[in-house]
Amino acid sequence: MFFSGVKMKEIISIKLLIFYSAFLYFQIFSRADRSVKCSLTKVWGPGLDPENIVLPARYFFIEAVNENKVSLNKSPGSVFSVEIKGLSGKSCRIWKNILDRKDGSFIVRYKLYEPCPQISISVKCHGEDLPGFPFKFSGITYPDECSCKMYNNIDDWLSANDCSASHKQIINDLKPFSSINFEKIFHEAEQTLFKDPHKSSVCNYVIKNNEVYRTCYGQHTGFKMFVDAVLLSLTRKVNLPDLEILVNLGDWPLIEKKKNLDASKIIPLISWCGNDVTWDIVWPTYDITESSLENMGRVTLDMLSVQGNIDKVWEEKIPKLFWRGRDSSHERLKLIEIARQHSDLINASLTNFFFFRDLEAEYGPAMDRISFFKFFDFKYQLNLDGTVAAYRFPYLLVSDSLVFKQDSTYYEHFYSDLQAWKHFVPVKKDLSDLIEKIKWAISHDVDALNIVKTAQSYARSNLLPQQIFCYHLQLLKEYSKLQLNSSITVRPGMELVPQKESSVCDCNVSAHREEL
Repeated sequence: MFFSGVKMKEIISIKLLIFYSAFLYFQIFSRADRSVKCSLTKVWGPGLDPENIVLPARYFFIEAVNENKVSLNKSPGSVFSVEIKGLSGKSCRIWKNILDRKDGSFIVRYKLYEPCPQISISVKCHGEDLPGFPFKFSGITYPDECSCKMYNNIDDWLSANDCSASHKQIINDLKPFSSINFEKIFHEAEQTLFKDPHKSSVCNYVIKNNEVYRTCYGQHTGFKMFVDAVLLSLTRKVNLPDLEILVNLGDWPLIEKKKNLDASKIIPLISWCGNDVTWDIVWPTYDITESSLENMGRVTLDMLSVQGNIDKVWEEKIPKLFWRGRDSSHERLKLIEIARQHSDLINASLTNFFFFRDLEAEYGPAMDRISFFKFFDFKYQLNLDGTVAAYRFPYLLVSDSLVFKQDSTYYEHFYSDLQAWKHFVPVKKDLSDLIEKIKWAISHDVDALNIVKTAQSYARSNLLPQQIFCYHLQLLKEYSKLQLNSSITVRPGMELVPQKESSVCDCNVSAHREEL
């Protein structure tokens, strides 16, 4: 076959281009690979103790460092490989995935679908086992669905899971109560919370002999499924003390602070959201709780997946504030007005009109929803109240974008830990200083990034699934102390909330302990 001179030059050019691309690819990745000092790699997390720490999805972390023991602060590529399997000749059903946080660290999470004997966890760097690996366990590792009560009391579970000693919010929430006389409280609730089914929806739960019972009051009680799920999960992990609680199924906190109110008449109502003018006891929202329970399950947005699905690093992000959401407050409409006046700084749109349908022509049209992960293509995010606190806040904090937080009287269980200008940039409730704050962030990029890293570090240490379970159990532990002098009984008409045990579960706690 003969080629013209021009054709031959084209072929040579293409070959040179392919060769140069391959050479450049090799150089980039070989440099990244060589910068990782495998023997100094850090590996830690609850997923490395799978027999004792039972979570819906277990997880641990890998951090690559260089020869000076300094984190890379960038992705090293496919340096690490992980294998998790049973060693006793049994092939266990395990789903595993690795999330690249693009800062030199990775999340490895895995979910068991059946009991797995003699589990082994292998972590390799450049195909070679890291020092100390593989981790091998002689006992049986159970999936979260199995009712294997590993711990006889909450303190042992809290210790095994390295939970914080206390939480400011729990201390503050329980401060009004020297003790809880539930008979008196129940009578007060009958006269207020249970009286009008259109105003509130509340469930009365009793935990007796580590079984869950409930009666619900109100017109809309569907959200009891979230409370059922977390209480059942906790009773599979630890023997809870007998106790009785009231749980608010709505978003709005209900126990209003009134002057000269007899403290004995304050109803200890547990809610997902608090307010500066209410007495409600706050625990993690149904959103972050479900994402912890359904990690690697039916939810796609959770505190782990967010970290591994951000495409752009800080330097690549679009220097604008990005926001999407429904029309659930006047300030959200105000944001649209501001965004239209400053389209060079803000990309904001409403995705649904429900509260202000008559204003859709003015503030619409409603935009299609986009993946939450794509929010983080932008440098700046806004946490803006809806009907109550915006439950997206944990996911924003754990991302690598700068969070602007609207001033608000509403709060979630962790807000008291946060500080303005340390974990977020504060914005006035009416958003009148939003443009000023965005311009500050643009002109103070290093300071903005420092806030991002501090917020991210806090969220990684305090808002991941293990810590969400910690908070629930710490609250129930401290709450139960206030009922020590009360007789806890299952009230007439209460419904047992049964465990949904899998047919593969055959749990024997004492036998399990002997194998450890």
